[in-house]
Amino acid sequence: MGDIYDLYRDALRSETPAALATIIEGAGVGAKMLVRLDTDPVGTLGNSDLDRVVVRDVLAELDAGTSGVRHYGPEGEARQTDVSVFIESHAARHQLLIFGAVDFTRALAAQGKLLGYRVTVCDAREVFATRRRFPMADEVVVDWPNRLLDRVGESLGPRDAICVLTHDNKFDVPAIVSALKTRVGYIGAMGSRRTTDTRNKRLREVGVTDEQIDHIMAPIGLDIGARSPEETAVSIVAEIISSRTGRQAPNLRDRHGAIH
Repeated sequence: MGDIYDLYRDALRSETPAALATIIEGAGVGAKMLVRLDTDPVGTLGNSDLDRVVVRDVLAELDAGTSGVRHYGPEGEARQTDVSVFIESHAARHQLLIFGAVDFTRALAAQGKLLGYRVTVCDAREVFATRRRFPMADEVVVDWPNRLLDRVGESLGPRDAICVLTHDNKFDVPAIVSALKTRVGYIGAMGSRRTTDTRNKRLREVGVTDEQIDHIMAPIGLDIGARSPEETAVSIVAEIISSRTGRQAPNLRDRHGAIH
């Protein structure tokens, strides 16, 4: 048991995603199992079938960054309550980086927080990028987007998202070029179809390939007829979720005609 606690402590200290599953009711009360990504579980809840089912549910909790109590039969059967397992997960929060301190940013930052993202707002214009304007953000950074990505890019992964909302090529192009060098799962850029075409031309001029451009969701968001900043934010986070889950959805990028 000491090994489990030591490994759990080390995971927490290193911010490595990990979850501790503990039987709190039923046979084997107190039995524990530590689950981490890309490695075998440590410990057992007393039954291999129960272990297998709980590992599956633990991974789901880790992906969502949530904790809770799950109920099973003695061998992991669903819709039974013989055994109750408390899953305490510690997952790194998904990151949402929003470039551009514009009107749409407030609504998108609020939606990101609602979904549990760690939200960063970044703009090189000090007068716009203020804590007063974006109190819901975890961090407000006054800097050029590409410079911020040079610092934090290695921490980004498939569950994270970058949204470029500035409508200005001197900000957008360096930000997108830097974003494409990371492992971030979603890159979206705001703008009309004309703005998108112009931006794509500039991206090609600086060496971005058509294959890389295909990774950029622009115009950003799902085609739900959004007009207000709040509706647009919903369309953007819905597209981020769709991208992460692999579900097909009516993207503005892949459609034609007006985007409003």
